[in-house]
Amino acid sequence: MPLYEYYCSDCRSKFEALRPMSKADDTIACEACGGTHTARVLSVFAVIAGDGASLMPSAGDGCGCGGACACGGH
Repeated sequence: MPLYEYYCSDCRSKFEALRPMSKADDTIACEACGGTHTARVLSVFAVIAGDGASLMPSAGDGCGCGGACACGGH
């Protein structure tokens, strides 16, 4: 079962949930506040290579977001 990341617009927190693919976009209650104004978000991940180097997904700039985030790495 895949692990999905969600964002709650009520309390502005992110949380993860194990859900079947068929329910990935169904309404889910926020773990922090119980609100139902939640949406699935794209998760960004890193892979640590055998030599200790960090490999980020390549989508354009720095962190792999394509320059669409506020990480300050661009």
